[in-house]
Amino acid sequence: MFGQKKTLQTQFTSEKITIDGKFDEKAWKSAQVATDFVMYAPYNGVPIPPEKNTEVKIIYTNEAIYVAATLYDDHPTDISRELTERDNFATADHFGIQLNGYNDGQQEFRFFVSAAGVQIDVFYTEANGEDYSWNAIWESKTQITNFGWVAEMRIPYAALRFSTEKKQTWGLNFYREIRRDNQQYNWNLIRNEISSESNQAGILEGIENIKTPTRLFLIPFSSYYLNASKRQKTYGELKGGLDIKYGINDAFTLDAILIPDFGQTKFDNVELNLSAFEQQFDENRPFFTEGTDLFSKGDLLYTRRIGESPSIALADNENIDEFPATIKLINALKISGRTKGGLGIGVLNAVTELTSVEVKNTDTNQTRLETLAPVTNYNVFVLDQRFNQNSSISLANTNVTRNGDFRDANVTAFAWDLKTKTNSFQAQGNFQYSQINDVEDSNGYKSYVEFNKTKGKYRYGIGGNYVSKDYDNNDLGINFQTHYHSFYGNASYRILKPTKTFNVFRLNLNIYSEFDNDSGKTQANNFNLFVNSNNTKNDYFAYGVNTRPFKIYDFYEPRSVDDSKFVIYPESYETWFYFSSSYVRKFALDFNPSVTFFNEKDRMNYSVFINPRYRFNDHLSLVYSFNFSRQNRNIGWVGSDENDNTIFARRTRITYVNSLQGKYSLNNNTNLNLTVRHYWSYAVNHDYLTLQDDGSVEDNLVYNTNKNSNLNTWNLDLSYSWWFAPGSQVSVLYRNSSSLFRREYSHQFDSNFRDAIDNQNLSHVFSISVRYFIDYNSLKNSKLSKSFTKPKERIHF
Repeated sequence: MFGQKKTLQTQFTSEKITIDGKFDEKAWKSAQVATDFVMYAPYNGVPIPPEKNTEVKIIYTNEAIYVAATLYDDHPTDISRELTERDNFATADHFGIQLNGYNDGQQEFRFFVSAAGVQIDVFYTEANGEDYSWNAIWESKTQITNFGWVAEMRIPYAALRFSTEKKQTWGLNFYREIRRDNQQYNWNLIRNEISSESNQAGILEGIENIKTPTRLFLIPFSSYYLNASKRQKTYGELKGGLDIKYGINDAFTLDAILIPDFGQTKFDNVELNLSAFEQQFDENRPFFTEGTDLFSKGDLLYTRRIGESPSIALADNENIDEFPATIKLINALKISGRTKGGLGIGVLNAVTELTSVEVKNTDTNQTRLETLAPVTNYNVFVLDQRFNQNSSISLANTNVTRNGDFRDANVTAFAWDLKTKTNSFQAQGNFQYSQINDVEDSNGYKSYVEFNKTKGKYRYGIGGNYVSKDYDNNDLGINFQTHYHSFYGNASYRILKPTKTFNVFRLNLNIYSEFDNDSGKTQANNFNLFVNSNNTKNDYFAYGVNTRPFKIYDFYEPRSVDDSKFVIYPESYETWFYFSSSYVRKFALDFNPSVTFFNEKDRMNYSVFINPRYRFNDHLSLVYSFNFSRQNRNIGWVGSDENDNTIFARRTRITYVNSLQGKYSLNNNTNLNLTVRHYWSYAVNHDYLTLQDDGSVEDNLVYNTNKNSNLNTWNLDLSYSWWFAPGSQVSVLYRNSSSLFRREYSHQFDSNFRDAIDNQNLSHVFSISVRYFIDYNSLKNSKLSKSFTKPKERIHF
């Protein structure tokens, strides 16, 4: 399909292998060597030069596979080796192994180690690319030598997934990056004219009759939190829980978390949201990010719904003294894996607790108990059948069941991703059907289909989708718009080999049109043309234009019942530029200005993003970013008047975002990190307008309610992390934050900044968390466990 595949033969050893980067065990001497690497980028297919020769060996035991890599370099003192936290490539040379236990051409477990010894592990799929949230427990050791550097790895079978066949055949590739030259190499050539990677891997043979140990890991954790603010007394909180990982067999794994603790999760970048839709946040909780590729099939799942921030509507004379930030998660588990025949099976289940608050009437001082959320069960079930080394069909279902008479939801999706044998063409799509059981039951559907050319210099695609009025997956998913259909197309050109000017050059064209289902009115029309490029020094340049050549009819911004009203927005033209200098240099800069013009007097948007970074040495670096945006004569919804007229405003909106990231790495297991973000955004309403039935707006000289908005937030995280043993970590975090929303406020930056960092407004949290990784097999074989075990008795699971 993709030319001749290289094959590496491995061999079994019973010898004890020490991960020290020395390769002095006898087993290494007779192991077959993988060599003759070829360049992936920038000069795709060019053999690696002799002075950068790379040799890799693999041996295996019943517990793990072992990798020994010798990476020659004629200038060993120039090898890049920046220290950083785990899963960050930074500015360093790297070696990696990419393994596919099913050899199905559609996924890989990727393990990288930098010349500084920093580990990066990635779960890769052709559908979703590289997932850095996946973390495995494995060992590695690197050393700089007088001929280059070496890397040794021990990857336990527990970190992989493979069939139960006695004779294994795995997909295999190796990766080497020489950072100072911006060069990337593979053992088996990955042709850049083809959009897929995994099915261009080589073959690993020789693993036979392995007797893998029980895969049972326990990760108990304990955390202590000290909370303080001017609004409440300082108090401490002790938490503890347990993560369990159990290998049902070599292909299926159960992950469970009991009494979860996500208190040290990265903070959300909250913004002033004036749109008709909620702000969508990234998932930062490890349980819901690690190994969840299977659960993304069908595009139904938004895990932030599980344990989300609650909301309640209050009268003007009501308040709540203590309001929970989130709904508490009781427990969660997931089971996932894939059979010999390529059938992936996934089950995710989570339960949240009953959450109630006391609402006080300020006029009468009477209180009532209001339920924010009943006991709720969230469930996801997925079947995903792979075939032909590059195609799949999937069936996914999400179900939310709430205790009592509360709303329940069920959504099912059928998805397909079909590619030709040569990976030249692709057909993909899905069909989703939602069922809501509430005061009024409703059913709806959503579907899309598209066709793409995915190989060569010239690529293109067309597609369309349809969403019914009553489609709703928002109980466990996220969807903003309904009752529309759309058509879209794209075309692109790329160079496959560098020129005298460019290492990378791509020209892209996208066209999109969207229409309301009932009226046929145009909801969106966009024409987008842009260029992405890297010059021969690996500086990145991008520039483009985005036009809306016709007026659009927005049925969502008026926020009317059943989206019956609409507002007309004018034609627009946007142009932008992006520059990013190579991060290989100690000083690098990102710069991104943009401007948008509207076919309306004095209405325009403009913004600028500046992001300088400096690497002082291999231990210390700082990154500062500044983002400024302004919208002049923007028009948007603000509310309704006493006559139920929909009120809009003509406004100016200004946003400043300043952030700072710093890291100091003592070694490849110990890091100190600083993250600071100050966000200030405000909107000043100059004129109030009444929305007319024809979508136009007219001046309203009567409405005078103050609907100005000012959101001023501050976040600071200072953290220390120490991986003191494989899978075991001590983390210390100091966090302070504030969030201020006001209608009356100063327009001065310094005044708002002082308010944000004023101790009267800050909340402080100091926390210490310890996680300890326990391998059942190590525990079983330890002298301590034997002293508590009766003779001739075994523990069975």
